[in-house]
Amino acid sequence: MTERLYLYDTTLRDGQQTQGVQFSASEKVEIAKMLDALGVDHIEGGWPGANPTDSDFFAAAPETSATMTAFGMTKRVGRSAENDDVLAAVINAGTPAVCLVGKTHPFHVRTALGVTLEENLGAIRASIEHLVTKRREALFDCEHFFDGYNEDPDYAVACAKAALDAGARWVVLCDTNGGTMPARIAEVVRAVISAGIPGDRLGIHTHNDTEQAVAASLAAIEAGARQVQGTLNGLGERCGNANLMSLIPTLLLKEPFASRYETGVNRENLPHLMKVSQRLDDILNRVPRREAAYVGASAFAHKAGLHASAILKDPTTYEHVPPEAVGNARIVPMSNQAGLSNLRKRLTDLGLDGAPDQLRRILEVVKAREDAGYAYDIAPASFELIAREELGLMVEAFEVKRYRVTVERRKNKYDQMVTVSEAVVVVKVDGEKRLSVSESMDETGSDRGPVNALSKALAKDLGPLQERIADMRLKDFRVRIMQGGTEAVTRVIIDHEDDAGRRWSTVGVSPNIVDASFEALLDAVRWKLCQPD
Repeated sequence: MTERLYLYDTTLRDGQQTQGVQFSASEKVEIAKMLDALGVDHIEGGWPGANPTDSDFFAAAPETSATMTAFGMTKRVGRSAENDDVLAAVINAGTPAVCLVGKTHPFHVRTALGVTLEENLGAIRASIEHLVTKRREALFDCEHFFDGYNEDPDYAVACAKAALDAGARWVVLCDTNGGTMPARIAEVVRAVISAGIPGDRLGIHTHNDTEQAVAASLAAIEAGARQVQGTLNGLGERCGNANLMSLIPTLLLKEPFASRYETGVNRENLPHLMKVSQRLDDILNRVPRREAAYVGASAFAHKAGLHASAILKDPTTYEHVPPEAVGNARIVPMSNQAGLSNLRKRLTDLGLDGAPDQLRRILEVVKAREDAGYAYDIAPASFELIAREELGLMVEAFEVKRYRVTVERRKNKYDQMVTVSEAVVVVKVDGEKRLSVSESMDETGSDRGPVNALSKALAKDLGPLQERIADMRLKDFRVRIMQGGTEAVTRVIIDHEDDAGRRWSTVGVSPNIVDASFEALLDAVRWKLCQPD
């Protein structure tokens, strides 16, 4: 027999408290739909009345199978629950569930609220009872619970019991400061259950300030908690919350959890995890973390030759779960640590093959160029071009004859001094020279820089080839200075994507950042032209 675990997502509320993150109402709607399709049980949409965006979201919230939840705080001491305008705004959002946060740490009750311990208990009871009379599923977030338990365990438990006795469906223990060790989390959860709060009414909410939010959540589950809260990609204030992109596959794929528990997310939904993670990063205009567990681009990358050789014989030698189970893919990148096993595997994945002497030549080129500063493990498209050239499979569709970039300060039509970058690129296509000129101004009249001008000029007019590159979009541009001083070398990595969902990375290296950038841009176009339409 398996037990049910309930997944509570707070990306749209706690995740929005991440520094630099601000969702629009329409983005929150899109994320809510993704969460619902994934199979979470609760979606915490925000704090209605706290800001216009959250109020707009609840007004336009989509119909979901997940229980849409509004977040707020317990009533203020000195007011009745019926006459507290902040509590009323939360209830008026009309969600079937409401989660209220309240103090459970005596220090915070006396210092932050400035009320007595008994007054705080009364506010918890009255607030939860008010939700129940409104026929809402009531949840109570025990803020700073573990710190409060360390100071006064009886009072912390009394706060949780007050909510439970008042009718709360879930009492959630919050490690608000994120500093409690997983073993202590488990110890306290067991103690709370022993004190009379059933595990099937108990939730856990952890923060990642010691990089242990997922471990702490799993420890709480093993100790008896049956609801777990977290966010997509671990968003959250300070160092973030428990990452559902790690928690969910761990619960479904790893023992002892996989055989003991079931969740609203089933294994058939797991292959969507990586797309959900990447879509959130797209919405935030962030580069996905390559090293992220399960869903990162490097999560199943095998760089060392010894590893790649073993992987060819049996993937379980260096993989704890199959990458396809979470929508990811195995990668055997090329680098100066690569051996023939890596190369054969990589070429096989590309649908390429070659004679032994060709393979040795590819390895020699890769290792020599990486010694000069190139990095093909993070720029597989540039590696593919090297392989095609050495295998005699590269047909150059066009030739760059020359390019030039200028940067100048000049007055605009408003008589303001502005910087303008301009690029000229001359290419030869089908025996005909074509000259393209582009400025890097955006729609606001701001300069986007010389690399932007180069990118626009290169892709502006390739004659009959233009249609094949029309859907290319530059997604990320990264620069690293190798060595230092007057001998510095610049490495540029550029990521592109297209309408077919392909995403590829290219590399350029030069003492001159413009030359390095152009090399990476040129490789991106050449790779795109090698792909089937």
